[in-house]
Amino acid sequence: KVEKAIAEEWANFLKHGPTDEELERSRMSSRAGFIRGLEKVGGFSGKATVLAESQVYRGDPAAYKLDLARIQQATPETVKAAANRWLAKGDYTLTVVPVAEGEAIDDAAPKGLPVADGKPAAVMPAKADYSASKSTLDRSSGVPKVSDFPDLSFPKIQRGVLKNGIEIALSERHTIPVVQMQLQFDAGYASDQGRKLGTSSFAMALLDEGTLTLDSVEIARRSELLGARISAGSGLDSSSVSLNALTSELEASLALYADIVRNPAFREADIERIRGQWLADIAQEKTQPTGIALRTLPPLLYGDQHAYGIPFTGSGTEASIKSLDVKDLRRFHREFIRPDNLKILIAGDTTLAEITRQLDKVFGDWQATETPVPVKAIANVNAPTKARVFLIDRPDSPQSLILTGSLAPSTTVANNIEIQTMNGIFGGTFTSRLNMNLREDKRWAYGASSFLQDAIGQRPFMTYASVQTDKTAESAAEVLKEARAVIGDKPITDEEIARIKAQRIRALPGSFETTGSVLGILSGNALYSRPDDYVQTLKARLQGQTKADIEAAARAVIKPDALTWVIVGDLEKIEAPVRALKLGDVKVMDADGKVLR
Repeated sequence: KVEKAIAEEWANFLKHGPTDEELERSRMSSRAGFIRGLEKVGGFSGKATVLAESQVYRGDPAAYKLDLARIQQATPETVKAAANRWLAKGDYTLTVVPVAEGEAIDDAAPKGLPVADGKPAAVMPAKADYSASKSTLDRSSGVPKVSDFPDLSFPKIQRGVLKNGIEIALSERHTIPVVQMQLQFDAGYASDQGRKLGTSSFAMALLDEGTLTLDSVEIARRSELLGARISAGSGLDSSSVSLNALTSELEASLALYADIVRNPAFREADIERIRGQWLADIAQEKTQPTGIALRTLPPLLYGDQHAYGIPFTGSGTEASIKSLDVKDLRRFHREFIRPDNLKILIAGDTTLAEITRQLDKVFGDWQATETPVPVKAIANVNAPTKARVFLIDRPDSPQSLILTGSLAPSTTVANNIEIQTMNGIFGGTFTSRLNMNLREDKRWAYGASSFLQDAIGQRPFMTYASVQTDKTAESAAEVLKEARAVIGDKPITDEEIARIKAQRIRALPGSFETTGSVLGILSGNALYSRPDDYVQTLKARLQGQTKADIEAAARAVIKPDALTWVIVGDLEKIEAPVRALKLGDVKVMDADGKVLR
């Protein structure tokens, strides 16, 4: 059916070509993508790549200008002619099917598919003689030392207020004619407490599926014509709607953006379509070790009545998603997506006066309802005092996932930088102790790491290792050994601290190459109540860390004998060895977190 639909569309395109509007949408998409790509130096679309491709393929580093001109000059007739010249000569279908041992390939092929009689002869390049030119580079002293590093440059944060009281923050960035913005609402997964789990994520996903006057196709069509990107979603503590727009099309893009935010339709047909996809995603999460672990660990750490005691995927449960209805979604939107629960964060090619004027046109008359914004109760949790182990069966799995969790202080704490440095040493970088042990030394895992999920309340500190099945117990023992050592007989060293400091300080100037990265700082500052000069003072605070403070951070976060372990794998092969480790009380549960024994 899919092949037939594609063939029909293709035949129609070759016969009629694109419409004027289709060409205009494609033209705008190409232009906008090119402009956005130029903000980077490298990558797959940055300035260096554009110049290099122009030189390699066309012999002129400025040849990209010819390509841009051709796109702008294209007509439906020239596009149709090009398609028929280059793409109408027939097609080739490759079907890949499993073949049983001893079975002939022709016997395994699906019946009814044509089998090619032969294959094109290989065309080899002309023979040529190549030789390497003599190098004049002196390599005897090793890798050249770098001693001169650029200074950090971060645009000043300006603040303003719309006529209805909405606060805005702007960092001007005029490198490319693009403006990015985020509407940040105090909601997120944590707002699902007392509601059907997944409400926040589901409601935000439906915003761009239709407004009172536009359906999803029309929203997509208008976005393409404007070269705008609009997206919505939720994290643990906040929900947001983002806009990435060309400066030349900003006013029209803002009008579409505001309509999506303020007037979602929540049509039954859209809800049912997204519901089906959502349930499939949950089912998929429950077949993947990482998804299983991230669904089951948070309720074990926080308790299932806590605002954070939910699947950290944000997707909810099958039962909750099946029961969601229009009333639930409208209630969430009414209570949380409102002007008195909003901060607008902007970065890019505009000024405070201009963006305030434009935002006032689309958001300045937005008035909140009389009912107050619900208060999220993010309670403090008493950490477990002893280790617990939860095993989840995944029969025939060639690997086991080992995830440990414990509770760490909030992202807002004063020693957050010391906590991050400690984590970099323990498991947060490639050369960390965990990764060097399980990957580089033992070769039992492709990678092993530790990480902290940012949160306004107590945040989870987790270790992660996907290991070969027959080394599951041994790997768990190594994770525990490293956790005990870093606060015990193998304390953090000056050399480890110096390495993390150098890496993070030297990475700072390149960390804000794009407007999106600048907007990310504005978002983090707003969410975690950071001062406007947070970035500008980072270097001094990174340099000022002391060994004693980093060691104290390790002792405050790493609790090796009170870890909550979630291990997903083939229980027939791993259960007995894991039990023999005596890590703690062992229970077996299913992918929904229900204890089986």
